[in-house]
Amino acid sequence: MSIDPAGARAALLAVRTEVAKAVVGQDSAVTGLVIALLSGGHVLLEGVPGVAKTLLVRSLAAALALDSKRVQFTPDLMPGDVTGSAVFDSRTAEFSFREGPVFTNLLLADEINRTPPKTQASLLEAMEERQVTVDGLPRMLPEVFLVAATQNPVEFEGTYPLPEAQLDRFLLKLVLPLPGRDEEIGILDRHANGFDPRDLGAAGVRPVAGPAELAAARAAVRKVMVSREVLGYIADLARATRVSPSLALGVSPRGATALLNTARSWAWLAGREYVTPDDVQALAKPTLRHRVRLRAEAEMEGGTADGVLDAVLGAVPVPR
Repeated sequence: MSIDPAGARAALLAVRTEVAKAVVGQDSAVTGLVIALLSGGHVLLEGVPGVAKTLLVRSLAAALALDSKRVQFTPDLMPGDVTGSAVFDSRTAEFSFREGPVFTNLLLADEINRTPPKTQASLLEAMEERQVTVDGLPRMLPEVFLVAATQNPVEFEGTYPLPEAQLDRFLLKLVLPLPGRDEEIGILDRHANGFDPRDLGAAGVRPVAGPAELAAARAAVRKVMVSREVLGYIADLARATRVSPSLALGVSPRGATALLNTARSWAWLAGREYVTPDDVQALAKPTLRHRVRLRAEAEMEGGTADGVLDAVLGAVPVPR
């Protein structure tokens, strides 16, 4: 049965309501994860421990009827623990491939910056090529595949900062803030009334969309029109970061393409078949904040990537 774009949009918008049954106050992060699924990209979730990053991904998988797996990244984790490895079968006297947790729809890479670079890099091929190569043989991953990698802020002890080339592979970087007072009271109230984060079914989280809706939605997003003026606006934003005196590293063409894709998905979710400059502005910071690097003097003066991007958005002329 074919699913029309309007039905797919309604189903994906309903995902936010389902996730909210388990996660309080992270609507923008849920929307970001849906945009990543529509755009075929991956997400970096940053926040201090205990702000429901893991629960968010598990709830999203439950609401979308997708398979999900979790890997806790630790200093002693090996690449084969992520991708899988060849295992000798004594009964057949042959090696057989045992799939790693990467063979899933939603992979939660928990605390990715606590593991050494070699293991971090084991995800690169999976994220970029949708396959893993073990013993010279490529093995394809599912059509719907998203890596949601959580990381603690870099000032925390025991972290290995992700290199720029690896950060650039993530479509979005979503920052999960600490909840406000009312939201925190709501969290405590749920737990006081028996909420168990390990039992999403008891919390009422139900599948409201699935792979069929995602496929229909992705096809519809590809048809969203982008005018030459808006394309020029995206290019001008990217170019402005490259000449910013506050930045040592600006946005690459891959970053500009990512902003185009996320703006299209955002426009489609909003019910439009064309992208506006407002769509580009709405997704600029989550799409670009991890692709720029501040100069040392800008960091010493208290500058932030978001602050520089705000300045760039304010300086680049907006097409009308």
